[in-house]
Amino acid sequence: MITIDKFNFAGKKVFVRVDFNVPLDANFNITDDTRIRAALPTLKKILTDGGSPIIASHLGRPKGVEDKYSLKHILAHVSELLGVDVQFANDCVGEEAAVKAASLQAGEALLLENLRFYAEEEGKPRGLKEDATDEEKAAAKKAVKESQKEFTKTLASYADVYVNDAFGTAHRAHASTALIADLFDESNKLFGFLLQNEVDAVEKIMKDPARPFTAIIGGSKVSSKIDVIENLLSKVDYLIVGGGMAFTFEKAAGGKIGNSLCE
Repeated sequence: MITIDKFNFAGKKVFVRVDFNVPLDANFNITDDTRIRAALPTLKKILTDGGSPIIASHLGRPKGVEDKYSLKHILAHVSELLGVDVQFANDCVGEEAAVKAASLQAGEALLLENLRFYAEEEGKPRGLKEDATDEEKAAAKKAVKESQKEFTKTLASYADVYVNDAFGTAHRAHASTALIADLFDESNKLFGFLLQNEVDAVEKIMKDPARPFTAIIGGSKVSSKIDVIENLLSKVDYLIVGGGMAFTFEKAAGGKIGNSLCE
C-alpha cells in the first residue's frame, strides 16, 4: 500500500474516513478534541497538496437522524483547526452531498453529516420489534446488507481517492471503512498518518520489542481475542488481562466471580 507521505493529492477529491466521535456537553461544546487534532496532519497534507478532502465520520450511537448527534455541532471547530472554511452537507448521501462534493475546488474541504444516521453504515437492521421472528430478523438483515451496497457505492462516488485515518473504528467492517475500500484500486487507497503510525508501531513492537515485553489486553469478550492472545503468548514476557474478560480467566482458574461477567 502506498504511504500517504509519498502520495500527491493535487487535483484529487479524497474521501477521508476519520474518527470525530468526540464528547460534547449539554450546549454541544466539544470537551475533548483529541480525536479531531489527531486527523489534522492527514487533512492538512491533502489540502496543502491541492486536494479536496471529503470528511466522513460518525458521532455517538444514533438510532436514526438525531440532532444531538449531528456533526454540524463540531463544524466551526474543525474549520478553526484546519484553517479553512469547511463546508457542510446536511446528509452523507443524497443530492446535496453529491452536488457539494462535485463542486469542491482544490484546497476546499467538505464535512458530511453523521454516517451512522443510516443503518447501512454499520450494516445492522433497525426498528425490529422485540418479538420479531427469526425469519423476520433474517429478512431485515438481508435487506440492510443489500441497501448497504448502494450506500457504499454512493459514498465512493464522491472521490478519486480513499484514505482511512479512523483508528478508533478501523477494526469494524462498516460501509465507510472496510466495504468502501474495495471500490478503489490499490493505487488510490491508503492509510492516513494516524493509522499508518499505529500500524508501524505495532509492527515494530511485534518484530523487535524491547525486553521485558509486557502486553495488556482488556475488553469483555474473550472469544474475539483468543487469536490475538495465542499470537502474543509466544512473543511476550508478561501478559496482563484486564477488563470484563478477566472474570472469565479468574473463573477458569478456579476463582469465584459471583455474578460478574463471564463468557
